Amino acid sequence: MAVGITLRSGRRKPRVLVVTPEITYLPAGMGNMAHQMRAKAGGLADVSASLVSALYQLGADVHVALPHYRRMFHVDVDRLISDELRIYLTNLSNQRIHLAQDRVFYYRDRVYGNYIEDGIQVSLAFQREVINNILPRVDPDLIHCNDWMTGLIPAMSRRLNIPCLFTVHNIHTQKLTLERIEGSGIDAADFWPYLYYDRQPSTYEETRATNPVDLLTSGIFSAHFINTVSPSFLREVVEGRHHFVADPIRREMGAKYSAGCAVGILNAPDPDYDPVQDPALSVRYGPDDHAAGKRRNKEILQERLGLRVDGAAPLFFWPSRLDPVQKGCQLLTSILYDTVATHWQKGLQVVVVANGSFQRHFHEVVERHNLYDRVAVCDFDEDLSRLAYAASDFVLMPSRFEPCGLPQMIGPMYGALPVVHCTGGLRDTVSHLDPAANRGNGFVFETYDAQGLRWAVEQAVAFHGQAEALKELQVARVMTEARARFTHNVTARAYIDVYERMLQRPLVN
Repeated sequence: MAVGITLRSGRRKPRVLVVTPEITYLPAGMGNMAHQMRAKAGGLADVSASLVSALYQLGADVHVALPHYRRMFHVDVDRLISDELRIYLTNLSNQRIHLAQDRVFYYRDRVYGNYIEDGIQVSLAFQREVINNILPRVDPDLIHCNDWMTGLIPAMSRRLNIPCLFTVHNIHTQKLTLERIEGSGIDAADFWPYLYYDRQPSTYEETRATNPVDLLTSGIFSAHFINTVSPSFLREVVEGRHHFVADPIRREMGAKYSAGCAVGILNAPDPDYDPVQDPALSVRYGPDDHAAGKRRNKEILQERLGLRVDGAAPLFFWPSRLDPVQKGCQLLTSILYDTVATHWQKGLQVVVVANGSFQRHFHEVVERHNLYDRVAVCDFDEDLSRLAYAASDFVLMPSRFEPCGLPQMIGPMYGALPVVHCTGGLRDTVSHLDPAANRGNGFVFETYDAQGLRWAVEQAVAFHGQAEALKELQVARVMTEARARFTHNVTARAYIDVYERMLQRPLVN
């Protein structure tokens, strides 16, 4: 990347501020509390952690803004100014971690609550602190924001003429009036023209109380550059393939895409998803010894869940939340009995480790047909889920839509081949297995219905019936390729390329 524009700050090295409501880990050298920073709800936490870590390791001047979740960060919440907080404040000038302070963060035990108003309060308090205190203190050359909870900040970045990248992890949004926003302590009058409203605004005064701001669409509209978390999902939204994506979101993403200011960057699983060293596994293994390792883990899982113990049985694993709107769990329940019955002699089994209201439908099928030794349905448990990846031959991901998805990447790392609908991030990460050509990593169906899933499951069962030597060779290849392809380093490098494109100069020299 050739050196281009002079930085607004005049600094030789660009300063990047990553604004995120959640994080998995931070490099130890970034601040005296870095080892305590863990607040995770989903893939955003992993992406933020990997990106900040990669930038820091490269020597970039990277800073991160987080809500100060004192309870989750194990800071003493019983005293207004704890010893940990006093140390943090004393060394503030040397910090790259900037904690937004508000009581709404302090006593939480998770990032997101169970009701909408809670999320709105957290979002407004976080953005107030970033806009009023953290931005002036950090004085960044580039800002990276994430999802609707940071949707006002790109408008402020426009006002300050600071390049801003806005990442769309989910298509959920919230709407608030300027009156509500300003009531939280954010002076939106300073940047109100850069926000996106329900209707075309005329004046600040007539807009303030009656014309709601769409937070996610505002982030997309105001940002200089945007990205989704898979290339295919970006194209699908722009092309209008998903009716559930609101028209303003689709139009503004389309405008950015047409202007060459939008890309898709795949997420990657947490690096501790590794069967070689995963402590949740009874037997650890790698590509070279996966057959014996997976067989023993399968037998242990079967014993634990009350299934018929058979290390040779084809085992399908459902790892995602039981959401019929997105995840396609109703497709599986509609074919579950017939699939198990058709392959009864082969011992086919299905394990579900997931929560959701749809779970009762799986229980009903099991009870009605007495499938207790063939189908196990369990609430989500992290260690059990990891064991199921190691024990299973196939991972089921028949999503109607998928902004990115992670189970279809984790499965191949554990030697469990994904069965997926061809959409979004699934399209970008899974290709149909072709042993003769020594390529592919799963089984892909095009038509989103029960028959499409049935066809893909039959393809998987047919592969399971192949000679052991052929299967072992293909699974070992898939595992090896997944370990190299689905990594945080690959994801972080893609974000760094976007940063450098926006800055028109390298992040590090």
